[in-house]
Amino acid sequence: MNASINVLLFGITRDITGQTAIQHPLAPHARVSDLLIQLHGQYPRLADIRALLVAVNGEYAEPDTKLKSTDEVALIPPVSGG
Repeated sequence: MNASINVLLFGITRDITGQTAIQHPLAPHARVSDLLIQLHGQYPRLADIRALLVAVNGEYAEPDTKLKSTDEVALIPPVSGG
């Protein structure tokens, strides 16, 4: 059975996917960059977001951060205000 990871979605990422969270299949030895590539394939408009931040378990993560099925990932789009 394949593992999956919980991905929380905020702002425009929620609008693009139409969901507040998704369960996404997780390949063995996956990294944040691998997850983003897969999500861009499933939701191509996500690739258009510049400066998308990723948090793993509440901590900002780099593209090479390794993932495990118990992790909670959040996609955090840029926020503008005035």
